[in-house]
Formats: sequence, structure tokens, C-alpha cells
Amino acid sequence: MNKVATIAALCGLVLGLSSNAAAMSSFSAAKRVLPQIYLQLEDEFGPQSTVYCGCPIEFSGSANKPKWDVDLAPCGYEPRKNKNRAGRIEVEHIMPAWEFGHQMKCWQEGGRKLCGKDKNFRLMEGDLHNLFPSVGEVNGDRGNFQFTDMGEKPTKYGKCPMVVDFKLKLAQPPQEARGLIARAYLYMAETYGIRLSQQQRRIYEAWDRQHPVTKWECRRNELIEAEQGNDNPYITKHCKF
Repeated sequence: MNKVATIAALCGLVLGLSSNAAAMSSFSAAKRVLPQIYLQLEDEFGPQSTVYCGCPIEFSGSANKPKWDVDLAPCGYEPRKNKNRAGRIEVEHIMPAWEFGHQMKCWQEGGRKLCGKDKNFRLMEGDLHNLFPSVGEVNGDRGNFQFTDMGEKPTKYGKCPMVVDFKLKLAQPPQEARGLIARAYLYMAETYGIRLSQQQRRIYEAWDRQHPVTKWECRRNELIEAEQGNDNPYITKHCKF
């Protein structure tokens, strides 16, 4: 997709979502809503967990303003370096802000700080379909590394099956997260006109086929649509159980 088409797609999406009062206008707004969605998922499906390590999420506070924390002991997580960051939940962008941001003029001129003033960037940054709870340390270590399958054994985080290779600048997610990752990536690329390499697209299309949509993922998609005003079609088309 060329730059003109990309800008047109973004403007069209902003206009389409702006009429919905619940549309996420920023990452900060999305971070307030995501715990509510996961609390509802807990009510319907039982205990919830972080995306890469499967560590249990613990809720406190009210239903309208829930707070969440992570319990590292049951999942066997061992901090690699940053114990304080490992002990909290952070909201992870599956497609990193760098990946969609650096294709924008604002990022090229002033990085993420300047893009923070751009309505289109804020819409992408706060898109709930691309956001998942993660152990903070893993979120920080993964950074903007691309996902792939390197065939490496996980060793950095105790029993957490996530692999981050700092030398290669790549991340290898566990099998159970690959379908979620693929559908989030493909959704972001299509919805916002984000360019993916042929290698990326092949990997995500393969993971989408190999790891089918679950009832939990369908319900998460529905709850996000109710809040944000749009669904992820890569999920919705498989939700006729």
C-alpha cells in the first residue's frame, strides 16, 4: 500500500470510529478498559493469565475500576534481571508501536513523542485488539523485536516458555500465543495499512492456520467490539461454534 492509500485508509478509519463514543482514543484510555474486559472474561471462563508466560492474573478493586496484578509463583516465572518490573502487569502491543509508528511522518520527524500528538497514531496505539496483559519484564525485553520460530529452548525466565534473543533481536513466543499474535498482526496490517514483509506475512498466516480461534478469543473479540466499535475479522469469521 502506497503512502497516499495508507493516509486515506487511516483517515477513513478515524471517521468511521469517531461516531462511536466508546472508541479508544489513546493508549491511556485502552489501559483503563482492558482490565475490565479481562475481569469479565474471568467471570465467564475462569482465571485469566498473561499472554506469553501464562502467569495468573489477580484482580482487586471494583468492577468498574479493577486493578490487576500478576502471581509469578504458580507459573514458575523467575526474573531474568528486573524483579520489580517482573512483578507487575504491563499492557503489551503485539504489533509494537515502533512498527506502525516508524511508517508515519510524525515518527520520522520526531519519534514517538511527536506521534503522540497525532490522532491516527493514538488510535493505533490504543487499539484493544492489539493489546494483551504481559509480565512487565517480558514486555520490556521483547521491545520491538519481531516474532519468529528460532527453534530455541526457553531458558531466561524460569518455566515461562517465552524466548527473547537480544543478539538476533528476535522473540519466539510459545505455541499457545501464536494464533493470538498472528491475528492481531494481520488485523493491524489490514486495518491501518501497515506494511509487513513477505516473511512476516507468511509466518502469521501459517500461525493463524495452525492455531485455531478459541471460544475465549471470540468472546474477547466481542467485548472489545462493544467497547471500541469494531471487531477483528480474522477472529470473527471463525466464531460460529
